[in-house]
Formats: sequence, structure tokens, C-alpha cells
Amino acid sequence: MSDNMAETLAEVVLQHVDKKGHINSLELATELKEDHQKIVGAIKSLQSFGELIKAEQIVNKRWELTDEGRDVATNGSHEARVYYAIPDAGTSQAQIMKTVPNAKIGFSKAMQAGWIVMDKKAEGGPKVNKKADKIEDVIQKNLVKLQQDQTDSLTDEQKAEYKKRKLITEVKITSYEITKGDNFSLTIEKPEVDLTPEMLQRFGAKICKQKFDTMPGEKKEHVYDAASLPDLLPIYYKRLFPYGPYFKWLNYGGEPQVSDIKRVPPDYLQRVKRVHAEGGYGSQGYKVEWKTEEAEKNILRTHTTAVSARMLYKLAQQETFTPVKYFSIDRVFRNETTDATHLAEFHQIEGVVADYGLTLGNLMGIIEEFFKKLNITKLRFKPTYNPYTEPSMELFSAHEGKNTISIHFY
Repeated sequence: MSDNMAETLAEVVLQHVDKKGHINSLELATELKEDHQKIVGAIKSLQSFGELIKAEQIVNKRWELTDEGRDVATNGSHEARVYYAIPDAGTSQAQIMKTVPNAKIGFSKAMQAGWIVMDKKAEGGPKVNKKADKIEDVIQKNLVKLQQDQTDSLTDEQKAEYKKRKLITEVKITSYEITKGDNFSLTIEKPEVDLTPEMLQRFGAKICKQKFDTMPGEKKEHVYDAASLPDLLPIYYKRLFPYGPYFKWLNYGGEPQVSDIKRVPPDYLQRVKRVHAEGGYGSQGYKVEWKTEEAEKNILRTHTTAVSARMLYKLAQQETFTPVKYFSIDRVFRNETTDATHLAEFHQIEGVVADYGLTLGNLMGIIEEFFKKLNITKLRFKPTYNPYTEPSMELFSAHEGKNTISIHFY
């Protein structure tokens, strides 16, 4: 679904809420003849704009026919089909098994219901005959009623039996009751979440000013000041951490454009393209076309780890190893929905210590010293698993007057 379609559907939701006061997402989907999940997507989109609407989640259970149940509702129960397949003169059991779908269970159920009988002394061998003059296929009728949402007409015993026979299944249906929010409006205004050069020129250091709910029942206005970041630098300088050269706009800018160092081997590109589309080296690949023009695009980084890798590589070029401590503070970008704890753009702090005989205890000591400079002293370390770092830890600290807070620090 395109963005325009999503916005249009969101506007339709707002219009119905404005007209009726409250709506149910399932009822709206039925009224609009629209997929319910698309309605839910529009509701989630509206929730991201603050207090436009209030959405209360409702979970209901309902019975639905399985594929086999739908077949029975259309063509009759297995036992009824066995009954109707028997001619007045009778037939052999082998013939029934050969011609009637699901004949094994149908034969058993028809015998149990007293609809058919086995004549083992019949001339020419055992025969199956009709015992009842006529039958009523209650199972088929009940499943048709269930298809029409007449669930109350079935007893609990019937539901249990049909579930056991895998004709029906119980599913959870999640819907939403939508009412007007405190800031309800028929107009959807998108907040500014992208940082642009124009914003920097206009507002200077104070870039982003938004109101977030930081604690339940407590609303505070926070000003995100880019100039406050250098306050962290003395903490690192006092620990003798050199400041990492984190901006790297040009690579090999002094080399001629025709230099071999700037060329990617054609066979390497072909290998990447093949593995991406078809798999290889134990990978199944992505099963989609790999495009050169897509690979040539610049992307915003999600981590500053390249800085550490670059500095460690530079260290490795020295003839004599010298213990070092590096750190960097720089911007990274994530595909995040902006809320009280997430921004699409933020600063990441990264540090590297290289020396002989270092242990996890050394790392914990550096972390404790760092947070002590921020007046965070009551730290608790908890081992955790992360696929990209080993060992890994989570930090917890006690906030004065608040509950324990988690500090993600790996």
C-alpha cells in the first residue's frame, strides 16, 4: 500500500470518528469493504501523531471453519457422503473406499450413527447396505450456520466434536474501539523529525524542541542542545583518550581517478551479485535482483564502529605496539519512529582500549568512571547476550526518587 493510500485511509478513519463519535475497526472494515489489517495500519499511523485518537484494543474469540470444514459445508459430511454413495442394492466396502473422499472416517461415523449396516452373509461376499430410509446431515447444516456467524445455535458439545474432527478452529480476533483524542483533528500534521541545513542556519545549536511524556502523568519540555555534547569530552580527556578523527568525507582523494586502487574487480561484483540473488557459500541469498545503481547509492550509517576499525588498523601499521585508548562521539541514523525514547538521529559514543592483559574488569572500571563523572554512581552490571559483542553487559542504575532505570551499554 502506497503512502498516499495509507494517508487517505487514515483520513477516512478520522472522518468516521468525527461523524459517529466512536467506531470499531472490524465494523469499519466491513462497511468500507476493506482489509481489516489495512484499517489497523491506518489506526497505528494515526497513533504516531500523538493524541489525535484513542484506541482501545479488544480481543474476541470466534469459531472459523477449516479447509476441511468448508468442504463439508459445501458437499456434506463424510458420513452423509458415504450414505448417499450406497445404491439400494448395496455395494462392497472396497468400492466405497475407492470412490468416496475421506471414506474411512465417513464409514465409521455412518456405522456409529446407524445409517448403514454391513451384511457379512450376503451372496457374493460382504455388502454394505443402507439401514436408515433417510438421514439429516446436521453437521453440514451447523457448519453452514457457523459460516453465517450463527455460532449461538451450536451447543458446546457440538463445537467440541467439530473441533476434535478438525472441522472448525477457534481464532482470536483483535479489533480496536476508536474515539476522539485530546488533540483530535481532521487534519494530519506531520512533526518535523528530519535535521536539515536550513534548520541549523535558522535555529543554531538549539535544533529540536519537542514535548515528550517522560513519565506517566508528568509532562516536561526538553530542549535538545547539540552544543551540550562537548561537555562529555573532558571526561575522556582526563582518562587520556585521544579524540578519534570521525569525519571521513573523502577516501583516497589524492589518487588519480584512473588508479587501480579505486577499481572494484569485475569478477568480485559478479560474485556479490550471484550470491545476493542465488546464494552461495552456505547462504540461500535474498532471491531478489542485485542492482549496481542501488549499490552505488550513499547510505546513512547506523553505527560508528568504522571509526574504531580505522584507528585499530592505523595502530597495526606501527612497527612497535603502543597501548592506546581511543574514543569518538558522532552522529548515527536509524529508521526509528520518533517518541519519548527514540530519535531517528542521535549521537553514539564509542571507545577502544588496546593493551596487554586487559580483562572484563578493566572495561567495567572504565564504564564506572565514565558514569561517575555524570553523577551516576549506583551501577549494577548484568551479563547479557548480543550477537555482535561478546562478552556483553547491560547496566542498571537507581534514579533518586524514581525506579531502577536501564542503561544500554554493550
